[in-house]
Amino acid sequence: QVQLVESGGGLAQAGGSLRLSCAASERISMAWFRQADGKEREFVAHISYSGSYITYGDSVKGRFTISRDNAKNTVYLQMSSLKPEDTAVYYCAGRNIGSTSYDSWGQGTQVTVSA
Repeated sequence: QVQLVESGGGLAQAGGSLRLSCAASERISMAWFRQADGKEREFVAHISYSGSYITYGDSVKGRFTISRDNAKNTVYLQMSSLKPEDTAVYYCAGRNIGSTSYDSWGQGTQVTVSA
């Protein structure tokens, strides 16, 4: 199983920015999900193995940017124009080549946005 380690969470003010990182033990397609208290897990963004295919959840389009550095096996989530409703635990997920589901998950990192 691929090991994933997130970092970069913390506290931000509404309208501010944060960048999350997810370091993987090998190169795979990766995504970010988030889960707020009392809510279901929500898809945030996905980036393919090569980085050529990217997709975003509707609630973050135009505000968040996913990218990757394949030399470091690291994926980033640049979050801008943050809103209090972005407050959640953010999880990095990995999908092996040929798999139709996310096989590996990180431990999660808390993002809190104050009004």
